[in-house]
Amino acid sequence: MTTRTFFLVDPSKAPVIWHNVRPLIEKTLVHAEGEMHSSDSLRSILNEDQQLWLGVDDGEIFLALITEIIRYPQKSTLRIINFSTQTEHDMDIWYEQAMAVLTEFGLKVNCTNLEAWCRKGFARKLDWEHEYVVISKPIKPKEAKQPRKRRRRSKTNGQL
Repeated sequence: MTTRTFFLVDPSKAPVIWHNVRPLIEKTLVHAEGEMHSSDSLRSILNEDQQLWLGVDDGEIFLALITEIIRYPQKSTLRIINFSTQTEHDMDIWYEQAMAVLTEFGLKVNCTNLEAWCRKGFARKLDWEHEYVVISKPIKPKEAKQPRKRRRRSKTNGQL
């Protein structure tokens, strides 16, 4: 019999288990756009700006999830920042339990919805409403123009 659980990690415990969680977090960060590193996630969890959730099956961590509460002027949302599993765990087995726990937490902290930024492939697996698309375009500073060097005229009235 499996003892699968999904729970919120106390921020003070995050450093103790981080060596087990970090590989799962980094697994998804390779698909990101460079917004953060795993050390940034740990710092945000310790500062209580983000929340670390774990799925454990028979004592083994199989799911790591990071959320963040976003306070908009008219509503609050529980945003899933990072969602990573061990490849051998079937999402259909644990998905409902994880979403129920996240929903309960969201309601407790006065959020009106769950939100996730994800790749198209993962979005197809979820049965969520498609609200908007996030697109990006790199911007780079313009290179500073070098002042043009003025050529000096010779003392012979410009004749060479």
